[in-house]
Amino acid sequence: HTVLKLAREYPGFLRPCIGIHPDNFGDDRQAPLDEEIANIISLIRDNQKVLVGIGEVGLDYWVAREKDTRQKQREFLARMVGLSNELSLPLSVHCRSAGHYTLELLAQSGAKKVGMHAFDGKAGYALEAFKEHGWFFSIPPSIVRSAQKQRLVRALPLDAMALESDSPALGPDPTRRNEPSNLTLVVQAIAELKKETEQTVLQVTTRNAQRLFGLG
Repeated sequence: HTVLKLAREYPGFLRPCIGIHPDNFGDDRQAPLDEEIANIISLIRDNQKVLVGIGEVGLDYWVAREKDTRQKQREFLARMVGLSNELSLPLSVHCRSAGHYTLELLAQSGAKKVGMHAFDGKAGYALEAFKEHGWFFSIPPSIVRSAQKQRLVRALPLDAMALESDSPALGPDPTRRNEPSNLTLVVQAIAELKKETEQTVLQVTTRNAQRLFGLG
């Protein structure tokens, strides 16, 4: 409700998504009750004209080590894929220690419009998902210190990428709070790795984000 309130206070500037983060289905957390899930789904339906997407949702096998917990994450994500397709709202998908499993479940569930947030899986899986489904992968400022993110950028075409800050996490320095201004570091890193100008990186990734979320 706070997110929706802020979006209404700053129309056209803040464009929200709503979902239940997979951390809420962790081993050490009481999973959301059926009533809570129903309330979130109703909130999404009632505000679909304000929202630009559903999320973050996804799989996080770092916090879900138990089989039953992982199954609850999977069941909820599959429900969100159905809702996404029904309402024509893209998914903002979190996955940690579950890259291939997340992409596989999304494909099996028939996901259409997907933005993979800070994907930590193998670059080959990401490239396959882009080629087969046209899903986007957003790159955070941690690219300056993450060999995995650098491999991801090398493997993917610019047409598959968007920018993200993920503030206050995933910054260039893991000991300090991340800020949205660090997106400039993402642009610089992608430009260097792809041997493109920073202007080209900005133009293409902005266009990709607009396509994903129906902006512009």
